[in-house]
Amino acid sequence: MTTLITGADGYLGRRITAALRGEDLILAVRCADEAELDRKRARLARVADAPVVPVDLRDADPFAHVDPRPITRIIHAAALIRFDVSRDTADQVNVAGTARVRDFVQRCDRLDRLMLLSTLYSAGRHRGEVHETRHDHTGFVNHYEWSKWAAEECLLDAPGLPVTVARLPTLIAEDPTGAVAQYNAFHHTMRLYHAGLLTLLPGDPATPLSLATAEFTVDAVTALLAAPPGIYQICSGPVKLGTAIDTAFAVFEQDPGFRRRMLPRPIPCDQAGFRDLAQAARQLRGGPLQPALASVAPFAEQLYLPKHFRTDRLRAAWPGYQAQDATALVAAACTDLIKRSFHVTAH
Repeated sequence: MTTLITGADGYLGRRITAALRGEDLILAVRCADEAELDRKRARLARVADAPVVPVDLRDADPFAHVDPRPITRIIHAAALIRFDVSRDTADQVNVAGTARVRDFVQRCDRLDRLMLLSTLYSAGRHRGEVHETRHDHTGFVNHYEWSKWAAEECLLDAPGLPVTVARLPTLIAEDPTGAVAQYNAFHHTMRLYHAGLLTLLPGDPATPLSLATAEFTVDAVTALLAAPPGIYQICSGPVKLGTAIDTAFAVFEQDPGFRRRMLPRPIPCDQAGFRDLAQAARQLRGGPLQPALASVAPFAEQLYLPKHFRTDRLRAAWPGYQAQDATALVAAACTDLIKRSFHVTAH
């Protein structure tokens, strides 16, 4: 059994590689030249003893350096995951790149599993309960969401493929201790609040957020390798947006530097008001408001679209499933952020 992991040097790719250490692996990475490939090989050598091969999903034949004969499983983790990615770039990498993975599968005669790492937000503008089934095209908040939906459809449309779609949550910490190893939209937004650069709360405070640790997510992904093919939503237990913000500010207010600035908690803002504010900010030159709102706007509209992700299939397929306390996780992650980057030492 040999597993090919695309994007093996990425945040989740490295952790999945480590979780599968000891198995036969082929690690696919994108690199501009031999020097970058050598650096990535050295980095991944600390995670697993496995061959590292160059794969650029933008190429016509990205798997030219990969021998398909031993491959029995593919975990497709490579993707652009920025909320502000352009449609052309998202199409080129996330959609066309997934199509090239699908085409490579035709050469893998022993393949018994193709797993796509997707996102819970491939549901786009859907509201209410979201089941572990294919999504209708209900529109999308940003091109990233659209591209992950399109990537799912690309594989699910292919007849006979043993496809598992793993829809991932927003990862805000390594484990329940709250240790933060990579920033994403959650962390950048918390930084804006801590700095006083954002005083409004876009979204409905009752909107559930699906937040999780890398540990939980990797455990789910590896467990699903042994489960029947299908669609699974990796959700560890939601927290309401308003609760998450109150929890973050309760942590911030324990920081003496934050208390001295006497910053108020953000005021909820309706969707039309936030759109007007974002539009006005785009006309401004200089100052902190424009970049602050630019970092929030690509995903803010999603916070007005409450979703409840069902996890019936995940729970049935993963005997080790255990929901996490998302409120405690927000508190732990914000505590770690203060320690690592928010705190300014007095001189």
